[in-house]
Amino acid sequence: MESSLQSAGLLEQMKIHLSTDAGKEITKKIGLVYQLNIAPKKIGVDEEIFVVDLKEGKVIKGPYDGKPDATFSFTDKDFLSIATGKMNPQIAFIRGAMKIKGSISAAQKFTPDIFPKPSKL
Repeated sequence: MESSLQSAGLLEQMKIHLSTDAGKEITKKIGLVYQLNIAPKKIGVDEEIFVVDLKEGKVIKGPYDGKPDATFSFTDKDFLSIATGKMNPQIAFIRGAMKIKGSISAAQKFTPDIFPKPSKL
């Protein structure tokens, strides 16, 4: 995945993580598709799109072919904070650091628990 975002490194780790037994458990438990629109500095500007498919257990770069269960928009920095558990997703949403489209119940299952614990980013 060619990207200038720090988040791409975490998503690359997630791709590997989803092929492990722990990753397969997450896929089985959640079974939803998330589209992530990650911007370098400002939401909506120069976003890179990634899909975390927890139905198929894969991560791809580019928009989802179909309708994702939930779409999130955030900056690179905020996404990393949320994914690593440094920022609570609800607080990020309230502060406007994260925007959500789609199913709110699906969005609530998008927690730091689904991400691999970062070794080093």
